[in-house]
Amino acid sequence: IVSEILRLNEDPNVQGLALDLPESLYSSNILNTVKPEKDVDGLSSVNLGRLVHGDASDCLVPPTACAVMELLEDLGGKTVLLVGAGGAVGAALQSMLQRKGAVVVSCQWKAPQLQNELRLADVVVFGSVKPDDVPVSWIKPGTTVISCYHNLLSEKRNYDEQNNPAAENTVGSLAIAMRMQNMVKTMEQWIQSRQYREWDLHCLKLQPLSPVPSDIEISRAQNPKAVDVLAKEIGLLTDEIEIYGQTKAKVRLSLLERLKDQPDGKYVLVAGITPTPLGEGKSTVTLGLVQALTAHRNINSFACLRQPSQGPTFGVKGGAAGGGYAQVIPMEEFNLHLTGDIHAITAANNLLAAAIDARILHENTQSDKSLYNRLVPVVNGMREFSAIQLARLRRLGINKTGPETLTEEEMSKFARLDIDPSTITWQRVVDTNDRFLRKITIGQANTEKGFVRQAQFDIAVASEIMAILALSTSLQDMKERLGKIVVANDKKGEPVTAEDLGVTGALAVLMKDAIKPTLMQSLEGTPVFVHAGPFANIAHGSSSVLADKIALKLVGEKGFVVTEAGFGADIGMEKFFNIKCRASGLVPSVVVLVATVRALKMHGGGPNVTAGAPLKKEYTEENLQLVADGCCNLQKQIQIAQLFGVPVVVALNIFKTDSPAEVDLVCKVAKQSGAFDAVPCNHWSTGGRGAVKLAEAVEKAASQKNSFKYLYNLELPIVEKIRIIAQKVYGAQDIELSPAAQAQVDHYSQQGFGNLPVCMAKTHLSLSHQPEKKGVPTGFILPISNVRASVGAGFIYPLVGTVS
Repeated sequence: IVSEILRLNEDPNVQGLALDLPESLYSSNILNTVKPEKDVDGLSSVNLGRLVHGDASDCLVPPTACAVMELLEDLGGKTVLLVGAGGAVGAALQSMLQRKGAVVVSCQWKAPQLQNELRLADVVVFGSVKPDDVPVSWIKPGTTVISCYHNLLSEKRNYDEQNNPAAENTVGSLAIAMRMQNMVKTMEQWIQSRQYREWDLHCLKLQPLSPVPSDIEISRAQNPKAVDVLAKEIGLLTDEIEIYGQTKAKVRLSLLERLKDQPDGKYVLVAGITPTPLGEGKSTVTLGLVQALTAHRNINSFACLRQPSQGPTFGVKGGAAGGGYAQVIPMEEFNLHLTGDIHAITAANNLLAAAIDARILHENTQSDKSLYNRLVPVVNGMREFSAIQLARLRRLGINKTGPETLTEEEMSKFARLDIDPSTITWQRVVDTNDRFLRKITIGQANTEKGFVRQAQFDIAVASEIMAILALSTSLQDMKERLGKIVVANDKKGEPVTAEDLGVTGALAVLMKDAIKPTLMQSLEGTPVFVHAGPFANIAHGSSSVLADKIALKLVGEKGFVVTEAGFGADIGMEKFFNIKCRASGLVPSVVVLVATVRALKMHGGGPNVTAGAPLKKEYTEENLQLVADGCCNLQKQIQIAQLFGVPVVVALNIFKTDSPAEVDLVCKVAKQSGAFDAVPCNHWSTGGRGAVKLAEAVEKAASQKNSFKYLYNLELPIVEKIRIIAQKVYGAQDIELSPAAQAQVDHYSQQGFGNLPVCMAKTHLSLSHQPEKKGVPTGFILPISNVRASVGAGFIYPLVGTVS
């Protein structure tokens, strides 16, 4: 019985449980197994406790007790005797009768004082079957008697002075009606629980120290809330989260269906100027802004961040949890494995890579008939096509469903993909900076029968599957995108897809948990989604569409969702608008453009900045001329944001070496250049309190008229889309395609991929293709060395200059 109750407790299609058991089985162990919110009999200790404490509106009352109360009126001052009424029903009756002003006496059938109590009582309630040795004559005339116990058609009798029975009313039937009323109440409560809930967020207190300790010391000094507590505070239901340890939880996509009618909140993008190799603190600004909005302005907000790759985490750059007093915590959990999404991507990517080489090997070493027999084996005496194989047959123009009906030519056409090894673009991946895997030779074992080819490993987050995860809008959408991945061409020049290889279902199964965003929290206890992590220089550089969509529902119409785009606005922001916003259909309200004095000095002609090396004195001493000269890059990035019709707020990330005059100069130039506002931010050293002015500026900017528009139409030729980005965003004079790039453009256009958006793979260290060119380079020709397609993700990516 307990096992069945536990199963029904977790069944989302069951809203209430009613127990009809033999009397001997009504034990507290069984009764308390039922979830309180599904306990329509009101017999669990939780429901009973709420009733006794006076929280009747927040509990389910035993139907039998409700039926008794329904039959009794004007109890004030009357004596009610409960005989043989124990357990939950007896306790419920005693509490309810006392609240109605009755004097309640409880007695067992064998009690020596029973006869005397029966003569004194105005109302007698039998909680169990009356023994034969207790005569009715013990009950004084005129007493109301109600029988209410299991498996009995209970009755109500009035005994007058002549002991003539009055008209009978059954408590049993009334109790059934009361149980039905409880069932209605559980359904109403369930419906109410599915509605949007106001947040009841309890923020964590910060006590910033000076000097500011290391990031890891700050993270470990804060005690995060349990993630299930955080989830409840922001309106998530218990069946919508999957908990990983104490501080992480996956959020199920079913929430989007539950809150589909809830208006979205405001959508804020954090971008940046062209950065130094050290980064300028976009993640820190993102965290500081949400901490300010929620912990200090009492406005619902959500940060949506990318999951960091272990490549940079174990390299010079380090983690991506933010910094100082604006971080995601726990920092180690965030920066390392998190909930295993990158490992799932690695597994799926490498499964597809293995399938490619295995298919080539089998086609090289087997006859058409042998291949066909292995692809469509006889199982239990029958041979059948799978759904994915039937779909392949339809794509080939073979409208047959019986494996035995294919001609030899059709069998050959079906069984052979004829992959051209020289055209394979799908590489294996590992999430580590292992430079010796950048070029490898595979197939050297004897078992591979001489099939040797050059290949390589990429970093895991560069996998197209990562981009697909970030751009998918549902599990079905992700599966369809995975099937569209083009891994190579066949020997006729036609694309070969994951669907052709028959592995789409396997890839989707490996990714079924990775598609759910991970819930964490900031240092001040505000919610954070961590999901997906494509780089911005070689991919589109934004966290997932799904995390943004879920967060926009959760914050409510007046709330804010703050997400970031990698690297400078010329790369990350442009791709966010032209690729991610097209996929999601979401419209940004504000762009927060992050700048630092040190980056502006670099653009003004300062010496090179090298990660891991001390900064030169130009960056640690006041130099207004360098700052003024470098503000051209800030002005250009503001203009890029304005191309898309979105208000811009400049967030100047303050470092202790910045002088007040340098800060004032940057803010003045930013406002003169068209920014809605420009605000110095000290969240790194003080937490959300140091970004309150930024939060206020973002609130005001979000209320401005928004005329968001894409930079180009998808129907334009691929080359023209590349040219528009190069000229309008980077400031190039024109573009120049290598013969190989032009050939690929022609090929993709011929294959039907010409209407995809463009994702430029370009250095992030300059507006141009040359990393050493700082400020705002002009007059340059942007070289396109090659062009590739991520058809599953849904974009064409030109390789600019030496990027590979």
